[in-house]
Amino acid sequence: MSVVPERDEAESMVASGERALHVDGDLAGARCWFTKAYEVAERVGDERLMALAAVGLGGLWVHEHRTAADAASVEAHQREALRALDPASSLALRMRTRLAAEADYRAQRSTTIMPLVAEAREAGDLVALSEALSLAHHCLLGPQDAELRLRLAEELLRVGSRTGRPSDVVMGLLWRTVDLFLLGDAHAERSLAELSASEAADRNAAVSFVRTALRVMLDVRAGRLDDAEKLAHECAAQGRTTGDADHVGWYGAQLVAIRWYQGRVAELVAVLGEIANSPTLSATDDAFVAGLAVAAASAGDTRMARGALARLRGDGFEHLARSSTWLCAMNGAEATAELLADTDTAAQVYPLLLPHARLPAMASLAAACFGSAQHALGVASLVLGETERAVTHFRAAVEQNAALGHWPAAALSRNRLTEALAARGETWAAEVERSAAAREAASMGMALPQPARGALVCTRTGRRWRLELGERAVVVDDSVGVRYLATLVANPAVEIPAIELADGCVPEVRTAQPVLDDAALRQYRQRLAQLREEIAEAEAAHQEARVARLRADADWLADELRGSTGLGGRARQFADNPERARIAVGKAIRRALDRVAAADPVLGEHLRGSVQTGMRCCYQP
Repeated sequence: MSVVPERDEAESMVASGERALHVDGDLAGARCWFTKAYEVAERVGDERLMALAAVGLGGLWVHEHRTAADAASVEAHQREALRALDPASSLALRMRTRLAAEADYRAQRSTTIMPLVAEAREAGDLVALSEALSLAHHCLLGPQDAELRLRLAEELLRVGSRTGRPSDVVMGLLWRTVDLFLLGDAHAERSLAELSASEAADRNAAVSFVRTALRVMLDVRAGRLDDAEKLAHECAAQGRTTGDADHVGWYGAQLVAIRWYQGRVAELVAVLGEIANSPTLSATDDAFVAGLAVAAASAGDTRMARGALARLRGDGFEHLARSSTWLCAMNGAEATAELLADTDTAAQVYPLLLPHARLPAMASLAAACFGSAQHALGVASLVLGETERAVTHFRAAVEQNAALGHWPAAALSRNRLTEALAARGETWAAEVERSAAAREAASMGMALPQPARGALVCTRTGRRWRLELGERAVVVDDSVGVRYLATLVANPAVEIPAIELADGCVPEVRTAQPVLDDAALRQYRQRLAQLREEIAEAEAAHQEARVARLRADADWLADELRGSTGLGGRARQFADNPERARIAVGKAIRRALDRVAAADPVLGEHLRGSVQTGMRCCYQP
């Protein structure tokens, strides 16, 4: 075959690749055309066609080539083509811009790409400037760059309308829409409507994939969780067909959001473990490690949760890349901190997250939304025992989530607000908010997740009790109030009449450490009689150490019997005076809470916010 037909063939392949990329948004098809075009152009020594093919290989987005081998191969082609170009040419500027964007994205910076945007402006090259604006935008997806991104998107809209390439104006519309969602702007859905009305966007498969992902996010916000899950499947298939590497990560993020608001995130441990280690995941994405930590902690696997959290922390949370998933990662870190009662993590993440309190925690290009960042700040405040601050953050979260139209997030934040209010002693206000949250959740068929606390366990060993919450533990002396507390903790969310607690008669609920009923009283008396016989034998044998030990046990049993029985040795009864039972039980529990709080303020704060006393008592974690 002669050189001229091969050069014509390469030209045709480049044209097909550009049509696939800039008109159809077919990323996989474009890569195929540009790869073949580069091979032919290299064989015939056509440096211009090599450069066009190498630029096209980069795609529409930054970091389209996820595996190290693929990325290295494409970069090698681009650098080889660049060496043969006139440094002052438009193609050389486009190539340098692409290489700079890829390097900046991996390093989570924009210091190299932004000067090239200015250079393209100065050169007046509309195609080079459109590409530079879009690529620079992709390097500025962290929350700290929200305002700058929007300015770049608006400029891209103006420049893109003059290049003649359909993808340029469509990318401007898309970036503006995404930016407004990431900012929590009230006009984001207007921009989405404009994007949806664009014929060029309809034809562009890559843009349609993002648009479908936004619809999934909006279905979750509206509380249509089942519809969102079905659409998420369709979205993943759409992304896979067009060749977008983000289809795996976005589907994972969408599934996490759906399961989180369904109260089922613990089901995703295996899935998240696989995605977190997938080579197709963005090099700057830490959110799935955070998601794995949350899911593992929710499933009770504290070792895996601690490991994932340590992996996320690395050299310190302050060193984590401020990527497009950073807010989600911080959200997950705070949720895990609460499940593990990890005050150190809560304290480290809180000041990092605080400057972005007004933003929604969203994944990548707004593919999933976890509500206002105020919620995570409220969670951190509860972990740290900052009740007043928690109330402020949760109130702001409820308001901001309502403004976003994120009703599951609003219900969840309202539900957590009840805990903060109860911890502040505002029982009536807490009940009002709790009822409102329950109504909102029921209207969406949503099960409110249990507050992000580990399971509280009360274990009795002789005359002492060990209370454990995640990695926190405290030991307190036995008392009537601690026994009441243990019964409530063993039956979470079950309302038990104070009179039944007082009489040691708790029907139809499980009791981890029962109070003394008639059978227990008989056993205690039998054991006390046995101890007295053993004491007599030990005294006769002059076994003084044994006598002291047996007498201590006998004294404790005698105290237990005196505290649990009335006149004539009968079990005390409050049946004739429920009000007296309410007062006695309430006082005993409050004394027990004071003892726990004195030993560990965090555990004490948790219990004070979770235990209700009155005619009916309940542990509502």
